[in-house]
Amino acid sequence: MGFGLRLSPTASFFAAKHLPPGLSRFLALFPVLLLNLILPLTLHTMHLGGTSAFFLAWLANFKLLLFAFGKGHLSDPSVSLPRFAALACLPIKSAGSAPVSVADEKLVRLKKMDESSESKTVRQKGSGLLICLFLKLYDYTDMIHPKLTWVLYSFHIYFGLEIILAIFGGLSKAVVGIELEPQFDEPYLSASLQEFCGRRLNIMVTRILRPTVYEPVLYFSMVIMGRKWAPLPAVMGSFLVSALMHELIFFYLGRRKPSGEITLFFMLHGVCLAIEVAMKKTINGRWGLPRLIAAPLTIGFVMVTAFWLFFPEFLRCNSISRAFDEYAVMGAFVKDVGEALTFGTFHNVTVV
Repeated sequence: MGFGLRLSPTASFFAAKHLPPGLSRFLALFPVLLLNLILPLTLHTMHLGGTSAFFLAWLANFKLLLFAFGKGHLSDPSVSLPRFAALACLPIKSAGSAPVSVADEKLVRLKKMDESSESKTVRQKGSGLLICLFLKLYDYTDMIHPKLTWVLYSFHIYFGLEIILAIFGGLSKAVVGIELEPQFDEPYLSASLQEFCGRRLNIMVTRILRPTVYEPVLYFSMVIMGRKWAPLPAVMGSFLVSALMHELIFFYLGRRKPSGEITLFFMLHGVCLAIEVAMKKTINGRWGLPRLIAAPLTIGFVMVTAFWLFFPEFLRCNSISRAFDEYAVMGAFVKDVGEALTFGTFHNVTVV
């Protein structure tokens, strides 16, 4: 496992230095792409397995596909090997680089993109406290309506991801001196599906899907449909790829045959978002729902469809009980380490 993780960025870095963009670089990277798909299968825990599936099978592979054809930040010849590995596997965008699209420019203008390190620390501590609260509330699930329990699951996933990304962010900053991009911008405040999916939730996924799926489909759709309606198939293509990658991640988590509900969940959101975009183009700003009404409708739609299609698959992976077991093991480990350190300190004082 460790050898494979070292081989992946090293082989990719070698291809960067010695092969021109195009088919030859892609063929050289093909074993690395396969390796990134295989590595998550060697991890059987919820947190490590799910995290490696996202970082390697999805994020790294899509960035390497861009790199194979001379696109993306990995194509910068001045990038060192440690920085190359970090840029490939983590949600990092090269410092000082310009936004890659108009959507990114809008995203940068959102206030959370430049939040201070102090506010990040406060949010991370708050996320940790909320996770502890959720773990305690799960003891009373027999007294809570099942749908409310699913609401707890949704917040648990959200804050759990923030903690995982904070840990990897700390490692990245310590090793190569660069920080992770914020991956969420208060998605619960979204007033439209376009804002929720494209600007506030899992921002790195949006940024990696744009150059790899959205823009190529948009380019070909413009030839057939014209500029006005070309974004609609581009949106659907992006949601289809996102659905397939989520199905893959759930396979890594549960090692179960996909039920298709995750794909249906994302395709339903894609269709609704495409309708939303079409309506905005037709209305052309002449009318719109007040944000006070649009925001609850948006979040309500997301939650209802998640209860219907997303969470059943999540629960079929036995995710919650497995997460509890991992928390218990981690807690016991921390306790043992603390006791060992305390005993060692006491023993040394006694000897002196």
